Amino acid sequence: MPVDLPLKSAAARGGGHGPVGTGTRPRRRRPGRIWVKVVTGLLLVVEIYPLLWMFLTSLKSNSDYLNNSTWSLPTTWEWGNYSEAWSTGHIGLYVRNSLLAVVPSLALILLLGTAAGFALQIMVWKGRSLTLLIFLAGIMVPSQMILLPLFTVYFQAGLSGTLWPLILTYTGTGLPLTVFMMATYYKTVPRELFEAATIDGAGILRAFWTISIPMVRNAILTVGLVQFFFIWNDLLIALTFTNNQDLRTIQVGLLNFTGDFGATQYGPLFAAICINIFGTLVIYLFLNQKVMKGLTGGAVKG
Repeated sequence: MPVDLPLKSAAARGGGHGPVGTGTRPRRRRPGRIWVKVVTGLLLVVEIYPLLWMFLTSLKSNSDYLNNSTWSLPTTWEWGNYSEAWSTGHIGLYVRNSLLAVVPSLALILLLGTAAGFALQIMVWKGRSLTLLIFLAGIMVPSQMILLPLFTVYFQAGLSGTLWPLILTYTGTGLPLTVFMMATYYKTVPRELFEAATIDGAGILRAFWTISIPMVRNAILTVGLVQFFFIWNDLLIALTFTNNQDLRTIQVGLLNFTGDFGATQYGPLFAAICINIFGTLVIYLFLNQKVMKGLTGGAVKG
């Protein structure tokens, strides 16, 4: 008795590989994507592992640091190293001095640099190109060349023994780069806005504060972030103009970090370094996100 067998379709006979087949081949991963992931993973290890090692070292006792391997884990977790670094190592005093030197300097740099960039790009006056070149020449002057003359000037002016030499020096060395960056950013601002404001009766100060500042706030935040880390991580200028322990910034304090009886306590020392690095790292991550969101969300469409 004949039995009717179901006919196989061309797709089934061909395994889905023929021109009339409906099957799809599995997608192969591109070698380029795999290499990108591998390189990204290696970069993460290179960036994160030193921070992890430093944090683990900050929890070691002095005997662990001297007797055991550098890469070994702490035998006892000395969380008291952080309190000792804050009190015995005077890290709290050094952080306060750094803030007292950085905050006024950063405020002066941003205020004067933004005003100078506005005057050099928006306002029309004779000699502004030459003035911009003079500011750019300040970038090429090494800070090491001006330390000795400035030290003499500060001593004769009676400013030695205060934080004013740091504030004035940071402001002077930070202005050339800030003026250049702000003048470059002001080139992207439409001049028609200021012309319309002038027609409506706005003066120079009103145009600067109410029109230009809101439009360049992203650039101000970016420049402020760059200058903050330049000033905070400075060692040479702070080491030159701080002549006693009460005026040391955190970088100079870490350089001269000693425990009781003048002995170096490596656990509290690394704890102090962690306080410095992780504190600034949190600030960077927070402000970096603000800068990126501001640059993408506050673009001017013209």
